[in-house]
Amino acid sequence: MKTVFDSATLGNNILKNSLVMAPMTRSRANPDGTPGDLAADYYSQRASLGLIVTEGVQPSDDGQGYIFTPGIYTQAHIDGWKKVTQAVHDKGGRIFFQLMHAGRMSHPDNTPHHRPGLAPSAIAPGTQMFTLNGMQDIPVPQAMSKVQIQQAINEFKHAARSAIEAGADGVEIHGANSYLIQQFFAPSANTRADEFGGSIENRARFAIEVAKAVSEEIGPEKTAIRLSPGTQLWGIDEGEEGPALYRYLVKELNKLDLVYLHIMHQGNEELLQDIRNDWQGTLILNRPGRVRENIGDDIHSGLADLEAYGQMVLANPDFVARLQNNVPFNEADRSSFFGGTAQGYTDYPLANLGG
Repeated sequence: MKTVFDSATLGNNILKNSLVMAPMTRSRANPDGTPGDLAADYYSQRASLGLIVTEGVQPSDDGQGYIFTPGIYTQAHIDGWKKVTQAVHDKGGRIFFQLMHAGRMSHPDNTPHHRPGLAPSAIAPGTQMFTLNGMQDIPVPQAMSKVQIQQAINEFKHAARSAIEAGADGVEIHGANSYLIQQFFAPSANTRADEFGGSIENRARFAIEVAKAVSEEIGPEKTAIRLSPGTQLWGIDEGEEGPALYRYLVKELNKLDLVYLHIMHQGNEELLQDIRNDWQGTLILNRPGRVRENIGDDIHSGLADLEAYGQMVLANPDFVARLQNNVPFNEADRSSFFGGTAQGYTDYPLANLGG
């Protein structure tokens, strides 16, 4: 029976184990989008996991949503990330960059060009966002023209190429958690009447086109995607057709031979089993709120090939060793999740395992 401690093959990579660090926004980048000074330490501390997926990295000025998030579209970004990937590789780890376009989940005060976000349709998410001037309402986004849709696809391609130049082992396209790609899925955010709106096939088109473009740019063995079926965050509602959309989408993505599909699971077990059946490649499963006692269950059952963990890894750089040796986990400090210094970032204590 396979366990989380068994090695795994992922594209051209041999992973030390079947545990994955899930992507988590930390908002500690420099104002120009280059990784902060402690980023190399933060990620390399966690290189004992089989795979690290970085925080969301914007592919362009338009892709930025929050303050102090990193980019991967300028030479300065590439040079900054090289320090991170080298530090991870020096410890035998593997690292994929998550490419995240925030879409309408943005505020002009948080972006270099100070423009409203881009989205499938001009529908505000109905929530607020933190800025340097405090919490502010997110304004109505600009509905993307077909030219802007193609530009966004090209930005994903460029960011993927830049990530590989920076030393990444691959990229994970962020199609989850209410950001741009999922905004195309949801009738509550997408009321378009062209080939990118309306039917299931049309609402899935942008995600498929991005995945095709990226895989053609850097190779399918280095291209992955993350989805969160049923997520209802910040005005996203995929409606009754949501499960059918994901069944169609996964079958279409499966044709591209991407290196993995990463599912953040929201509770529809029947849909999850259908996704497992329709996806022939590696499946990473992230169940938010999973307790320690259930780590490994989805690998044991064959539902997942790899399991991803967020806050447990954030608070425990030696997550694998603690799990192997039945050592209690550090508790995550929520007050230091976003922004700040080394506190709650690179200063979580290691377990004293002797030897």
